[in-house]
Amino acid sequence: MNNVTPQVGSWYKDLQLGSIFEVVAIDDAIETQLLDGAICEFDMESWDELLLEPVEEPEDWRNPFELSDDDYRDASDYNGKGWDDPLGEIEPDTINGLIDDF
Repeated sequence: MNNVTPQVGSWYKDLQLGSIFEVVAIDDAIETQLLDGAICEFDMESWDELLLEPVEEPEDWRNPFELSDDDYRDASDYNGKGWDDPLGEIEPDTINGLIDDF
């Protein structure tokens, strides 16, 4: 029986299986995501039976999702230009006076 309290965003290692996972949600159950992206769900009784230890976030946790540092941008990179007219990016039906029937 473990005494590890689950916290969303925290990483844990299952000492029996050797798997590392992150707690992603806690509601009626505890939802976790493994490094390979698989989602698992535990009720509180099952969670208490696991042999767990808290671990640091793995350096390569984004690899299975093919994410890089470029996928994470600072909020200051967004200027909001065009947010007030989302339909402005759609190509019009009339181009150079000709109607596009496709």
